[in-house]
Amino acid sequence: MLPHGVVGGVPTERLTLPGGRDVRASLDSDTEADAVVVACPPHPQHGGSRHDSRLTAVSDALPDRIGCLRFDYGPWDEGRGERTDAERACAWAADRYDRVALFGYSFGGGVALHTASEVDIDAVAALSPVARLDDGTDVAAAVSHLNAPLWVGYGTRDDTVDAEAVAEAARENGGTVTTFTADHFFVGQEANVGERAAAFVERVL
Repeated sequence: MLPHGVVGGVPTERLTLPGGRDVRASLDSDTEADAVVVACPPHPQHGGSRHDSRLTAVSDALPDRIGCLRFDYGPWDEGRGERTDAERACAWAADRYDRVALFGYSFGGGVALHTASEVDIDAVAALSPVARLDDGTDVAAAVSHLNAPLWVGYGTRDDTVDAEAVAEAARENGGTVTTFTADHFFVGQEANVGERAAAFVERVL
């Protein structure tokens, strides 16, 4: 790991995750942290990265006992490789922390939800998740297979993705759904949505 700086008052380290794809990550974690949130960025072909303001807002809002692993996907693979990247990030985190949660925004929300239906996870939160990934993977259907505590947040003016379809599936599966008076991007509301997602994670971890 290489030192990088400070996010939200905790040290940040750069690392490359193992697994054969070029997956770079930033770990925001206090040395005493015993839990971590793996944060999946939005669509990489539309500028999505681990530095996305919605991801860093969640990291900033987490208490010191919960770290945040923000990662960039490897080479674009229409959702397939990106899900693999998330699974490997979770495996890396599980080797080092007692509890692991997933968070994702937009495309990353879809990746997080589908990944959580495939791997053992302690909680999952998704902000404005897509209902389908680029390879046709049905995210809303995957929600019905989740066993972990679930939170979905979305803006009532969102006309970019069909987050309501995923939110309805979350309600049917006993998940928590929070709405915001916002569009898909939450401009000026990043801190608020980050705090709400972080509060859910803190409560269940």
